[in-house]
Amino acid sequence: MVRVELEMPTDKRIAASLALEDGTVFRGWSFGATGEVAAEIIFHTGMTGYQEVLTDPSYRGQMVVMTYPLIGNYGINPVDEESGHPQVAGFIAREVSGITSNWRSEESIDAYLKRYNVVGIQGIDTRALVLHLRNQGAMRAVISTERHDANALVQAARNSPTMEGQNLVYDVTAPANYSYETDARLVKLNHAIAARNDFEPAAGDEKYHVVAYDFGAKKNILNLLKDQDFRVTVVPASASAEDVMRLNPDGVFLSNGPGDPAALGEIARNVGDLTGKVPMFGICLGHQLLALANGGKTYKLKFGHHGANHPVKDLITNRVEITSQNHGFCVDADSLPSTAKITHMNLNDNTVEGFQDEDRQFFAVQYHPEAAPGPHDSAYLFKRFRDWIARGKSV
Repeated sequence: MVRVELEMPTDKRIAASLALEDGTVFRGWSFGATGEVAAEIIFHTGMTGYQEVLTDPSYRGQMVVMTYPLIGNYGINPVDEESGHPQVAGFIAREVSGITSNWRSEESIDAYLKRYNVVGIQGIDTRALVLHLRNQGAMRAVISTERHDANALVQAARNSPTMEGQNLVYDVTAPANYSYETDARLVKLNHAIAARNDFEPAAGDEKYHVVAYDFGAKKNILNLLKDQDFRVTVVPASASAEDVMRLNPDGVFLSNGPGDPAALGEIARNVGDLTGKVPMFGICLGHQLLALANGGKTYKLKFGHHGANHPVKDLITNRVEITSQNHGFCVDADSLPSTAKITHMNLNDNTVEGFQDEDRQFFAVQYHPEAAPGPHDSAYLFKRFRDWIARGKSV
C-alpha cells in the first residue's frame, strides 16, 4: 500500500483526506461542502475554465483534479455555467483562492460548492497525484472530512462502483421536450469568437429545424447550434426514433454526456433507427453512440482526455486544431463500418477523434468544438452541420 501523507491541518481549517483504491492517501483540508464522497478520479489539464468543468454534465460520477495550481481566483458567475448546477462528485485543487478579482464574479467557488453540497479538498500535491494517475490510470477514490483512517477510506474506494457499465445519462437528461433559446448574454461573445476563427454565424436564409438529443448537453453547444440559425428542439435521452421523426427534423444532433457508452444499448438502437433518415452530428458521447449504432465498438482509455489543450488533426482540411476534451472512453478505429471515413485523429495518442459516413448522412467528433472551456479552433463544425443539411435538402 502506497502512502503520501502530509500532516493533518492543526489550525481552524477542516481536515480532509483523499484515498485512492490502490492505497495512495493524501491529506489536506476542506473547501466547499463537508462530508464524504466516492467516485472515479480523473484530472483536467486546462489552465482556466474551472466553472465550465464543474457544471459539465459529462463529469457526472467523477471527481476532478485540476492540474493548474490556483483555482477560484476569478470567482463564479451565471454566464459560464454549462448546466444549472455543479455536476462533479468532488473537486480537488492545490490552492483555492479566497479572493476573486473579476467584474463578472458573483460568488466564491467555496460558497458555490457549499451551496450545492459538493465536497472539495485542497492543499495536496496535485502534481504528484496527477503523475500517479497518468502512470496507474483513472481509478476510484474517496474524499472525506468525516473520517481519516487510511485503511477504511481505501476500502471505501474499492467498494464504490467502477465507471464501466454505468448508465448516467438519465441522471442529467432533460425531463421533457423543450424549444431552446440562446442566452442573450452569450450572443455577442459567440459572434466575436466566430470572427476570430473563420466561422460566420448563419445569415438566416432558411431556419432549419434541428432536434437535439440531450444526453447531458452543454449549454454552449446549444448556443452554437442557434448561432447557425437553427430552430432547436431538445428531447430527452428516452425519446425514441419515432418520437424524433414526428417532430419533422431537418437534422438530428447527439450531445455529450457521462458514463459508459456501451451501457446505452437502447439509446444506440434509437440512433441506429435514425441513421440515414436525416443528417446527424454527434459530439463526445454522441460520437461514441453513432459508432455503436453502426456496428462499432468503444473501449476505456487509461486516464482519458480531459483538458483544453489537446492537438487534433482534421484529415479533411489538413489543419491541426487545439481542442477542449472530456472523455474516458474512445471509439475503436478498426470496428467502424467500411463506409465510414476517419476525419480527425488525436496527435497525442493517435486515437479516433472524428469520423463521417456520407452514405448514411452523419459525422461526429470526440472532442468539444463549442469550446467551453478551451480554444475556439473547431467552431467551424457547426457550420459544416448546416452545410450537410442544406446539401441534403437541395438533393
